[in-house]
Amino acid sequence: MHTLAVARSVHGIEHLVATEIRHAGLGLVREVRHREVWFEVTGPGALELRMADDVLLVGAVVDGVGPRRDALRRLASAAATIDVHRLTAARPLEPGAPEPGVRPLEPGVRPSGVEVSASFLGRRAYNRYDVEDAVGPLLGRPYHSRRDGRVPPAGAASWRVTVEGERAVIALRAGARPLHRRAYKVRSVPGTLHPPLAAAMAYLAEPKGLVIDPCCGAGTTLIEAAALAPEARTLGFDRSGEAIAAAAVNGPRLAWVRADAGRVPLPSGSVDRVLVNPPWQRQVRLAGSGHRLWTELRRVLADGGRVVALVPEVPRGWAVQERVDISLFGRHPILAMMTPDKS
Repeated sequence: MHTLAVARSVHGIEHLVATEIRHAGLGLVREVRHREVWFEVTGPGALELRMADDVLLVGAVVDGVGPRRDALRRLASAAATIDVHRLTAARPLEPGAPEPGVRPLEPGVRPSGVEVSASFLGRRAYNRYDVEDAVGPLLGRPYHSRRDGRVPPAGAASWRVTVEGERAVIALRAGARPLHRRAYKVRSVPGTLHPPLAAAMAYLAEPKGLVIDPCCGAGTTLIEAAALAPEARTLGFDRSGEAIAAAAVNGPRLAWVRADAGRVPLPSGSVDRVLVNPPWQRQVRLAGSGHRLWTELRRVLADGGRVVALVPEVPRGWAVQERVDISLFGRHPILAMMTPDKS
């Protein structure tokens, strides 16, 4: 019996997450929805997805969850029917774990207990804590409530309840933490890029040869590119010493150089791929067609090279080969794979 899972993602790259699931042989994609890809797990490796924010194993799908408080009884009844032991045993190992599979636990038993996070849209006669407390005690002991600002202990099995319209999903997080929380992300800087989105940029770029990021920040894009294509050479530039120091901590095996994006210290025609996310607070100026960033990228890009950029608008003089409209933190940038327009 295959386990049904949901991979959550940034809005706009759901189709890329579905492609990653298929190419990695992780499962059979059943449905692509807003910020979600539903799939049947048929192979290991779900915790190695780079473009997904998180992966959840579905315990129950509940219909008829209305706005009145009797919805809490419906959710509790559904939670009571979940085979918690089977779902727990279906959780994949964290990457690098020494033995295959998951050591089975007694039904409903978790040494660190369980915690639940609930979310829904619209007005209802109950709040998120009412939902969490309705289902939590039925998913394992001890149950750690978040009510009154309490913080569950580290190591508790994490469940999510999401309600959209009158349909709710009760699901168990596949890993110990959300996938977007990368272990390498030790240091950060303002405007640092969301790792799964950086992974999507790397996927569109198809890294090879020399790959650069002229506004590397904390190094996220090139670290994701190196994870996708270890054979590629990467080189990150940033005018901020703080950013270069953060990138060196996050990606100690990669090369980082302090330099201005408008004066890239590389020979003309020497770069095969460019990944660039101009700083958020200066994106309008840096993304403008007249900014020397784009002149420099034209200069250093080799014949057949490509640029993948996250920008508020496509700069003039560039031909878009693929465009993905993104919704992230209330902003709506464009993820564009581009080549110089020679027309």
